Amino acid sequence: MGLFNRKKKAEAPVAPTITIDPCVGDANARTLRTNLERRDWRAARDFLVGVADPDDHAFYIAICADVVGLEDWIGEWQDAEPESTLPILVRGARAMYRAGEERGAAYASQTSADQLEKFHKWMTFAENCLDEVIERDPGDTTARTCLVTTSRGRSINPPEAQRRFDELIARHPTHLMGHMSRLQYLCEKWFGSHEQMFAFARESAAKAPAGNALGVLIPDAHIEKWLRIDRTEFDYFKQPEVLAEVNEAADRSIRHPDYRRRPGWPTVHNTFALVFCLGDDDRAAAEQFDLIGDLVTKYPWSYGSGRPAAWFEKVRRLSYEAIGR
Repeated sequence: MGLFNRKKKAEAPVAPTITIDPCVGDANARTLRTNLERRDWRAARDFLVGVADPDDHAFYIAICADVVGLEDWIGEWQDAEPESTLPILVRGARAMYRAGEERGAAYASQTSADQLEKFHKWMTFAENCLDEVIERDPGDTTARTCLVTTSRGRSINPPEAQRRFDELIARHPTHLMGHMSRLQYLCEKWFGSHEQMFAFARESAAKAPAGNALGVLIPDAHIEKWLRIDRTEFDYFKQPEVLAEVNEAADRSIRHPDYRRRPGWPTVHNTFALVFCLGDDDRAAAEQFDLIGDLVTKYPWSYGSGRPAAWFEKVRRLSYEAIGR
């Protein structure tokens, strides 16, 4: 019996025994977050200036941006080091996250005028910070990645949104977070279409070197299409052509011998795991669950349940049962 032929069982998970770690098991991220919660910006700065890889840098800045209350004191760091763009970058990234917190996850029709006003205020402030970083340091790929993300919240027109993305990949062609943000912009629910989204995902994944994590754009795109159809209808993922494409993407990325995990890697594996689960490819799902362990991520599991960790545990157990484990 297929995993989601037992759909009702999967949709009513018990309370989880694991929790979502905002640092996804990364020890450096945990130390960075702790230092910022203690308002020790010097320790945070010393770590961040040593992160050279653009993908890693974007991941750790995202960790900074998720620290609640950072916006209340980050000005101290900026005042102490006015020549540095790093505190401005952190401040802009945090403002971007704060905008999302103010707005909430509801549809616009269910969002109050006050929420929307606060959202736009913080989003504007975020872009002002990010623009200043770019003006002073045009090579800052993390600031450019954030501007790709704010393109949605600020309803940036398609040519400008494309320009922002082009400026990013001109400096780092395989930037993972930048590509994932660009895919969101091209979703039907934002400013694109299924056709635009899939064309982007397929072209980007095909261009990426073997072993690169950009293969995750393929399951990501299928999840987004599924959400527009009916998130309770799991037959979409059982279509042979869908499973074949996702497996091919896994073979070229996370299952390729050249693949190496980088900071933030659990999100990529959780995304593949969800699609394999919904497609009843239990062995492929179990392989991902073995790698993930308990490092469940909010995305993509929150798309199927208000309790993502509980849903993760439930379908993991059902996948293991399906292959006799």
